[in-house]
Amino acid sequence: MFYKKSSLFLLFPVCVAALLGACNSDVQPEARYPTGADRAATGSNDIYQEAPSIFGSGGILGEGGILGSKKESNNDSITVNSYLWRASLDTLSFMPIASADPFGGTILTDWYTAPETPNERIKLNVFVLGKELAASNIKVNVFKQVANGSSWQDAPASAETGRKLEDAILTRARQYRITEDSK
Repeated sequence: MFYKKSSLFLLFPVCVAALLGACNSDVQPEARYPTGADRAATGSNDIYQEAPSIFGSGGILGEGGILGSKKESNNDSITVNSYLWRASLDTLSFMPIASADPFGGTILTDWYTAPETPNERIKLNVFVLGKELAASNIKVNVFKQVANGSSWQDAPASAETGRKLEDAILTRARQYRITEDSK
């Protein structure tokens, strides 16, 4: 009986090593000589060219594909106007920022209570929508709550507040641009 158990313990590492050896990632696929059908499929006379794939550069995941990136310029990491972005952060510097995404152009603030109105608080969502310095590329959504005993209750926010903040952001962005252009 002891002989059978000890042989199992000796066989176990051998089996594990064999299984791990079979999972070797350095194993190359079997090479095959390209045929005329391969050249016809790629539309090229280069017999060693990789065949097109729906997941490659021209496929759905590649540049210009449905799920891939669509390059519009050489610098595709910045998708919003930098002056509007900086001006938005500068204009909202008095409020606590909950989230800021410079690539998506989104700034979300936390609730802010002004000292002169302790029974009222506001929260802002600011969206920088494009690369040009234009009024149409800034959008501010204002949310308001008023104190109701020990809880806060939603209240309608003035549309004028959002427009005033948009104007302040645009004015500051223009100042940034003028300052930078004069250098």
